Amino acid sequence: MISLSLAEITSIVGGQQHDIPDTGLQVTGPVVMDSRQVAPGGLFVAFAGERFDGHDFAAGAVDDGAVAVLATRPVGTEDRPVPAIVVDDVVAALGALARAVVERLGTTVVGLTGSAGKTSTKDLIAQLLQRHGPTVWPEGNLNNEIGLPLTALRAESSTRHLVLEMGARGVGHIRYLAELTPPEIGVVLNVGTAHIGEFGGRERIAEAKGELVEALPENGLAVLNADDPYVRAMASRTKARTLLFGEAADADVRAENVRLTAQGRPAFTLHTPSGCSDVTMRLYGEHHVSNALAAAAVAHELGMPVDEIAVALSEAGTLSRWRMEVTERADGVTVVNDAYNANPESMRAALRALVAMGTAHKATGGRTWAVLGEMAELGEDSLAEHDAVGRLVVRLNVSKLVAVGGREAAWLDMGAKNEGSWGEESVHVSDARAAVDLLRSELRPGDVVLVKASRSVGLERVASALLDEGVPVAEGGAATR
Repeated sequence: MISLSLAEITSIVGGQQHDIPDTGLQVTGPVVMDSRQVAPGGLFVAFAGERFDGHDFAAGAVDDGAVAVLATRPVGTEDRPVPAIVVDDVVAALGALARAVVERLGTTVVGLTGSAGKTSTKDLIAQLLQRHGPTVWPEGNLNNEIGLPLTALRAESSTRHLVLEMGARGVGHIRYLAELTPPEIGVVLNVGTAHIGEFGGRERIAEAKGELVEALPENGLAVLNADDPYVRAMASRTKARTLLFGEAADADVRAENVRLTAQGRPAFTLHTPSGCSDVTMRLYGEHHVSNALAAAAVAHELGMPVDEIAVALSEAGTLSRWRMEVTERADGVTVVNDAYNANPESMRAALRALVAMGTAHKATGGRTWAVLGEMAELGEDSLAEHDAVGRLVVRLNVSKLVAVGGREAAWLDMGAKNEGSWGEESVHVSDARAAVDLLRSELRPGDVVLVKASRSVGLERVASALLDEGVPVAEGGAATR
């Protein structure tokens, strides 16, 4: 973070000082909410969560080098004073601090939202932009009212680009995030069905996602997906310029001759207003083409030549865990860990990537396995969407389906069996332990295994166990057929 005195921070957040011997003391280190991440010169933010109360760790954070604590109550005692800035609402105070820091920096802020692909696209944008200057972006998917300001507060005076992922679980959420860190460039990837149960329909999702482009200034830029009618329509909701990306003929940044390599990696010809160049990505799955085009549009706007963009996209890797992580075991089994999250769109994309990857192994008898779990927060659409994914597994000619979990997994299994009159090809198991037991007994060299579900399911434990990473698998019952 840029250097700020405790007096300045107190004024910004509207707080009261307690046990601060010198208001001129400077916060020069990171702002963190995990006491284990405290560094000398930093500021510790004490959140009261469901399992832990950060106030209990305040004294230890100061002992480890934090200059002070941002808290909702005094955290010191007469015998052990702990310097603190006390506020009514820590989340609001954190947001105010982020807003003040971003305003002082003058860095280019890129805001990104969408129903699917946000984190992967954010990672691509970051890898492109850091070639042209110091760039800050969130680790993982820190995209809410806590994660976004914590990311923004990592920016320093040398930071040239600040890339921020913006999530939403309702109308008004993105508007609030955009007020904290006003973007100059706003990217909207798509409007899908993720969290549709909370929103109540795709139109409401589009309303929420469009808040990003409404927040852009007149001299800003809205980067919109030309292939998604909900996103394309957002051009009417912004006073900023628009730049379309996609495979549509009228897209300003578009892909032509899209194909997958024998390894399942996307390749295409990138067209921008400044020229064209060929791209072959290291990432897996055709869905990354749209992500790459969004990143290319941002890089083009910020002055990167098309040849450099193409090279950067071809060299870019995965920065966030459990998102199409591909590992080949010594025995020839390939494990694809895409277990961080899932919705109908990302599930379909991952299944198509699995099939593409499996093509290269079929000649040697390799099979494709889809180890799938619940897609959460689909509301009244849950049964239909899980049934549809199960049916798609059959239509794509995936060799085996292992549906993991309760009711939703049963719907996946039901969809597959109803579509293809499957028997042994589809198995419903109760939990991760049962899935691992089944896979360990049946996998053979050349098989490709996709593991994917919503984060709450915890299917990364299956991938970890298959890779012998020592991560314990939850206790559970035997497989049921």
